Amino acid sequence: MSRGLYDLIGLAAGVAFILALKGLSHPRTARRGNLIGAFGATLATLVVFFYASPESTLPLNNLGWILGAIFVGLAIGVPAARKVQMTQMPQLVALFNGVGGGAAALVAIVEYLRLGDEATTAEVIFTVFTVIVGCVSFSGSIITFMKLQELMTTRPVIFPAGRFIIAATLVSVIGVGGWVVSALGTTPLLVLAGLSLLFGVLFVLPVGGADVPIVISLLNAFTGLTVAASGYVLDSVLLIIAGTLVGASGTILTRLMAEAMGRSLFGTLFGAFTAKPQAASDSAEERPVRSGSPDDVAILLNYARRVVIVPGFGLAVAQAQHTVRELADLMISKGIDVAYGIHPVAGRMPGHMNVLLAEANVPYDQLEEMDEINPTFSQTDVAIVIGANDVVNPAAENTPGCPIYGMPILQVANAANVIFLKRSMRPGFAGIENELLYDPKTMLLFGDAKASLTKVVSALKAL
Repeated sequence: MSRGLYDLIGLAAGVAFILALKGLSHPRTARRGNLIGAFGATLATLVVFFYASPESTLPLNNLGWILGAIFVGLAIGVPAARKVQMTQMPQLVALFNGVGGGAAALVAIVEYLRLGDEATTAEVIFTVFTVIVGCVSFSGSIITFMKLQELMTTRPVIFPAGRFIIAATLVSVIGVGGWVVSALGTTPLLVLAGLSLLFGVLFVLPVGGADVPIVISLLNAFTGLTVAASGYVLDSVLLIIAGTLVGASGTILTRLMAEAMGRSLFGTLFGAFTAKPQAASDSAEERPVRSGSPDDVAILLNYARRVVIVPGFGLAVAQAQHTVRELADLMISKGIDVAYGIHPVAGRMPGHMNVLLAEANVPYDQLEEMDEINPTFSQTDVAIVIGANDVVNPAAENTPGCPIYGMPILQVANAANVIFLKRSMRPGFAGIENELLYDPKTMLLFGDAKASLTKVVSALKAL
């Protein structure tokens, strides 16, 4: 295959990636967009096997190793993707993103060693950039995975002089990067990789659990940039296109998510160092709450005119999306106006709730974004909060210094009645208490969300 045809097919794959991003911008076309993206990736992978580089008369060097690596990747990736629960999808995304960044860094290192003294200054600079950002993306993604999987605390991890240590590490990374460019040696490159891995860990540790999705998006953008830079080193137009698309879309998504959280990106990443200590509140055992039964909830719903359902991560954990759809259909059959209030960062990743409800074939026109639904809560008789906490917590509006202060929330407190479905009084992912739970108009229904909703449906049918 000629180089011209190779680049043309790579361009076609790049167009497929652009169409995939366009399709992923709306739930109705997301599945088609995903399939188009998969086709583009498959095309980009297969075309490599038929291109003979100028340095070789063979279609591909080390064919056995490459096929073996593909087989191992398939053996791990396919079962993992098929068996992963919806609640664990963000962790999987974090791992895949980290692997992508690490792979780009390794490829850049290998190519650097292959070129040796023949490497141009531009190639060395792009190699240094790829190693730094790829290693940061890899180690940072591992930390986000551990936070999401709760293998470590989800609270911000801060330590004495943390800001100065992070800054000193960053300066060291930049300094060693300059050393690599000037000295052209293996040792400085490995030192650079080690410092970059350390910086990736230090970079993510101060981020609280509620902000982890933003960091995943940012690291995804980092990975895209490393792929684009490695495309320059490898003289691959396709890698440059794909990496630029991922980097640009990841950057835009990060900005939108930061805006949805109501704070700057810098505040998201390093706000824990300046946050004010929170005063200790009374324990849940010392403060009364109003709990109810499924029958109490059914009676309240039966006489409501408008009900807003607010899904959260707890809904995903309980796999209750089909049951909540059954409840909504039952209420609609009784003449009740039903809508779903969707917060931009509900769950553990953007669009988490949209995908979850799409599984249950919830009509798209029933899903209302935060800006649409908030003005209607004052005319809402009942707001049902299922497994959400931080995205409805009034502390985001009235408690300066708390981890979520400034984040726009779904204003369910304005509804006439609020029903919380919770397993326990445990705080949300941000680790802060929700004062709305103690409001006299709030009723708590404790237990597994799916089991509780099933009982509510049965009770409502009997009325």
